Amino acid sequence: MTALALILVALTAVVGAIAGRLSAHGLLGAALAAVTALATAGAALAALAAPPVHGAALAATYVTAVVAAATGGAPMVLAAFRFARRQPDAGAGTNDGGPLRGGRVIGLLERTAVVVSILAGWPEGIAVVLAVKGLARYPELREPHASEQFIIGTFTSVLWAVAVAGVGQALIG
Repeated sequence: MTALALILVALTAVVGAIAGRLSAHGLLGAALAAVTALATAGAALAALAAPPVHGAALAATYVTAVVAAATGGAPMVLAAFRFARRQPDAGAGTNDGGPLRGGRVIGLLERTAVVVSILAGWPEGIAVVLAVKGLARYPELREPHASEQFIIGTFTSVLWAVAVAGVGQALIG
């Protein structure tokens, strides 16, 4: 079960990296988000049935969890933005990039910091990450639809990182 969980987490990382490279939209983006979510759910179930990892499997758990959290969040955030645009009052008519630039890199760093904080046993690090991000983005949040994009992107990104960290914690025991 440990190997299955690690393979599924690695699949999440690979699909996330592909989705980030392609900037997948439409049906392909939805499919990549679904594969990412299903692989992570399968990894969580396998991790719950697996004994605690040690040695090389422990190192593999840390590495795959961090990479999967960082890269796997991209299709999830894009899916959340697509869903929000479908709502009649949530960002209708905005362009794909939105008012906040640099979001992909910031999201990647944010998810990495969140998962590392959790796996290191310092969940307070999440508050530090969110505070720094909020202060850095504060001047930009007055642009039309920027606050909605900030909230949707941040919540999706952090929730994704916490979910992947949960799979890692389940494997660690």
